[in-house]
Amino acid sequence: MADYFDRTADKTYTAVYKKETPDILAAFAAFDSAVFQPEGRAIPLKYRELIALAVGITTQCVYCIDAHSQNAVKAGATEAELAESAWVATAIRAGGGYAHGRLAFKLSGAHEH
Repeated sequence: MADYFDRTADKTYTAVYKKETPDILAAFAAFDSAVFQPEGRAIPLKYRELIALAVGITTQCVYCIDAHSQNAVKAGATEAELAESAWVATAIRAGGGYAHGRLAFKLSGAHEH
């Protein structure tokens, strides 16, 4: 992952979105700002950032992990909360493997009911 991740240089490619699809980029930016606005949401920002971190870990998006781990800390998250978010993501991925593994039995036709 580190081979292609460059926190500073990668942001320069946003220029392509700005040039080719500025309307969609603006809509996405407005949506993202609404989701992560500091106040006025039922779920406090710290918890939304921890959710985003867990989702980023689950989807293995280095950009999400980078941004949302930092944003969670800025919103008051502790290292213990970051760790628990990572374990939540791990449990969900493992649970998904377990649940989808059952489909192998179902779809193989080898299992008799």
